[in-house]
Amino acid sequence: MAKALKVGVAGLGTVGASLVRLLSVHGAKIAKNAGRAVEVSAVSARDKTRDRGVDLSAMTWFSDPVEMARSAKIDVFVELIGGDSGPAEDSVRAALARGVHVVTANKALLARHGVSLAGLAEANGVCLNYEAAVAGGIPIVKTMRETLAGNEVSRVYGILNGTCNYILTRMEAEGISFEDCLAEAQRLGYAEADPTFDIEGNDTAHKLAILTSLAFGTKISDDTIYIEGITSITTADIQAADELGYRIKLLGVAQRTDTGIEQRVHPTMVPKSSAIARIDGVLNAVAVDGDFVGEVVLVGPGAGGSATASSVAADIADIARGDRTPVLGAPAGELEDYIRARMRKHEGGYYIRLAVYDRPGAFAEIATCMATAGISLESIVQRRNGTPYDVQDAAPQPVILITHETTEEAVKAALEVILSKGVVADQPQMIRIENMN
Repeated sequence: MAKALKVGVAGLGTVGASLVRLLSVHGAKIAKNAGRAVEVSAVSARDKTRDRGVDLSAMTWFSDPVEMARSAKIDVFVELIGGDSGPAEDSVRAALARGVHVVTANKALLARHGVSLAGLAEANGVCLNYEAAVAGGIPIVKTMRETLAGNEVSRVYGILNGTCNYILTRMEAEGISFEDCLAEAQRLGYAEADPTFDIEGNDTAHKLAILTSLAFGTKISDDTIYIEGITSITTADIQAADELGYRIKLLGVAQRTDTGIEQRVHPTMVPKSSAIARIDGVLNAVAVDGDFVGEVVLVGPGAGGSATASSVAADIADIARGDRTPVLGAPAGELEDYIRARMRKHEGGYYIRLAVYDRPGAFAEIATCMATAGISLESIVQRRNGTPYDVQDAAPQPVILITHETTEEAVKAALEVILSKGVVADQPQMIRIENMN
């Protein structure tokens, strides 16, 4: 058997500690499968005194991850620090420049610097593996880089954030508000103390940017994604979706169109019959549409120490057995420039919720605005909120519109006009209805 592969782990939080534990428990199995042993020979973190529940006594400690990246003690540098710059970026670049393989779970780093880092890795003949950066324990990167190499991908989409999926699932199952669900997610550790990055869709966008590059052979473009979070979703929207035969999910969608690549993150109504609608709780799911294979759906835990460590260990095993794959599926120098698509027509139309003043002529005003914008309405549903009608002080009533297929520009333009007419009380709620078949 070849000599042991020496690994340095930078970052000993939940994932880092789980990785050290995993390599200890399953070291013999990995050695048998990979043809050589894998040993954690060095670690780096900010606090040496903290008890992480694993034995680090035989490992060389580095206070500076960059110093560890440049050390002759390691063959593989595992970056679990986090952040799109600073120590994470500096240490990864140092390792790649020295000809050391890198494994990372850092989606933010890759979304911002992925193409540059891929070029550096390829120029120095080493791997940059990142299975854990997208969808935790789901092997979507390997699937797209290798298994689907013989397919032309037309679309990749999925539930890429467990926090948001947990909140939407609880809202539907128990009829409780977004705010209460978020508080419970924080109590259980599913959401951060500052959950903004998750609930506003930024975490999903970083992962989507990486998947887009793998799917379409383009340079990563994380600053051209349309992003909309879930903070505006109410129990009324959840109930309406249920009655209409849909469930609401926060989706990341990347799709090739005749004008370029479309990337978007937003709440979406998906048919209850679709596979993606049945993904509940903190699970993630990624679907890929290929011309020969059809639709492939992968489901699994999208976060957590054990699941993420499992993906990191798989990347290390690939390096141990000598597997080499271009970082982004194609050599960095051959990636196409990203061309952002124009807004297109979305299959399935739109759900629109309005708080309409209960006044004569209000419905006619709304219908006229929609018709002028060229929008055909499939249905209109009015739900009285129980407030007695009073001509002098007519309380706003919830009204739901379902449109036929139309353009986003048309919907937004119509809603702006409706707002200017003074017939609605609040900012309209708009949710895309996506055909997942």
